[in-house]
Amino acid sequence: MARTSSEMSATVHELRSAAHAQAERGLRCSTKFITELLVSIAGDRVAAAHDIYMQNLNTEDEDERDCVLLAKTYFDTNEFQRAAQTLRGATGQCGKFLRWYSFFLAGEKRKEEEMLEEASAVVAPVVAPSAKPRVINHHLVQLEAELKPASDTGKLDGYGHYVHALVLRELQRPTEATAALACSVRAAPCLWCAWVELAKLNAHGDTLAAEARLPQHWMLVFFRAHVALEAQHNQEAVGRYKELLGTFPHSGYVKSQLAMAHYNLRDFDMAQQGFEELRVLEPYRLEHVDTFSNILYVKESKRELSSLAHACVQVDKYRPETCCVIGNYYSLKGEHERAVSYFRRALKLNQQFLSAWTLMGHEYVELKNTAAAVDAYRHAVDIDVKDYRAWYGLGQTYEILAMPYYALFYYRKATALRPYDSRMWCAMAGCYKQLGKKPEAIKCYQRAELNNDREGIALTELARLFREENDRDQAAKYFREMLKLRELQEVSGETQEALLFLAYYCKDTGKLKEAQQHCSRLLDIGGQERDEAKALLRDIRSQATHGATDSSGY
Repeated sequence: MARTSSEMSATVHELRSAAHAQAERGLRCSTKFITELLVSIAGDRVAAAHDIYMQNLNTEDEDERDCVLLAKTYFDTNEFQRAAQTLRGATGQCGKFLRWYSFFLAGEKRKEEEMLEEASAVVAPVVAPSAKPRVINHHLVQLEAELKPASDTGKLDGYGHYVHALVLRELQRPTEATAALACSVRAAPCLWCAWVELAKLNAHGDTLAAEARLPQHWMLVFFRAHVALEAQHNQEAVGRYKELLGTFPHSGYVKSQLAMAHYNLRDFDMAQQGFEELRVLEPYRLEHVDTFSNILYVKESKRELSSLAHACVQVDKYRPETCCVIGNYYSLKGEHERAVSYFRRALKLNQQFLSAWTLMGHEYVELKNTAAAVDAYRHAVDIDVKDYRAWYGLGQTYEILAMPYYALFYYRKATALRPYDSRMWCAMAGCYKQLGKKPEAIKCYQRAELNNDREGIALTELARLFREENDRDQAAKYFREMLKLRELQEVSGETQEALLFLAYYCKDTGKLKEAQQHCSRLLDIGGQERDEAKALLRDIRSQATHGATDSSGY
């Protein structure tokens, strides 16, 4: 995605103008994203590029700009009703947007308060119930009455279309919300929050591009990459983020997303390398640091995880990500109750923090508190129905409870989200096996084997299932493949099982030399099969001797 100097200069100009416009409107996350991209671009960025921003300011009179400034101070202190009231007579685009957005957020704030009041009236749990909220934003009707005529007459700019889309989304009108967001990104291509909402409403970027006529802008590449990562199309996401690194080589956001894609692909070495590079580039960045701690947990890197936890505490000990890192550290030490306390602390800071719910579910499984584990996982899927880890966790929990039909339902959900993940297929196959449905189990294990089953679980189970079905040829095939996989690993009971089966199989099919080789390996390994291997080896030698005698004619 290499660009000429003039194209890069235009990109810088566009980013800087968008950053000012979004900051003025209180769009903090989008402003942060755009400003980080602006700063990440290598080259001379000192040249003045405030023209568009100043032109926008000059379209509003001095009095209204004063009101906007005052309303923005109220907005920044979360006094949304007060900000909206201050701008009740605004005529400029910035003032009108800030009024609408403040009014919308005031309604959302009141909605959350009503949800908490409703929850406390029913029961007083430690955590909020996972039931869907029944309360609504009471400002939606009035906002829609103001925004729709303005939209129909073409009086909304990109920011106005964005807030209109938020209203339509909350009114459960996703098709109209998608159309409004498409108008928003066409008018304001650098409005990242609109792209993110667009991705949430429609995960299929290619279909959306054709139907909603998205702008052919460089931000479209960010959108495509974001959609790919959210949809777990991780190989595609890796390619797109690598392409973006060509233009934004120092972007912490791009590097972080690339590391996340590698993590989803279970390429932990590459993901760890990406996060470590990011820590050097931005040592005070805490976004996705909980995922980095997951990698260190899986690799059992206790010292590195301890170091990361201390570093996060120094940056901000009251961030949910920091609490999750500390929770992972205690979990790795086997202190599961203490780990739960930190995941709960993360949820007190942000009840919608998905990672904390899922990790807390894992800890409750370790503590054999299945009821609490199910509750935690259900909260996770309520927040994000695409969280395959929570669906998988629910399957495991119900499997522990010896409820294979329930487990199978949840494993199917996880497999639908991660069809290329061998672990999901192995889990589903295990349920079918418990239920006595061997043909279905075989199909699932075969899918797992096709999707790079690194542990060799599928090969071993397939060999056993075919042996039980008296299909010795297929059983021998899978035992041989399993032995190839185990060659570089430590000897296990599965290795001995495979060698013994293959020794008998080769003896019965006349492959005596190969049978002797398998018996010799069993003798070298030792164990319970040693005596049986000795007896089998005598039979093979006797059979070979008789065969030689018969062939000589005596």
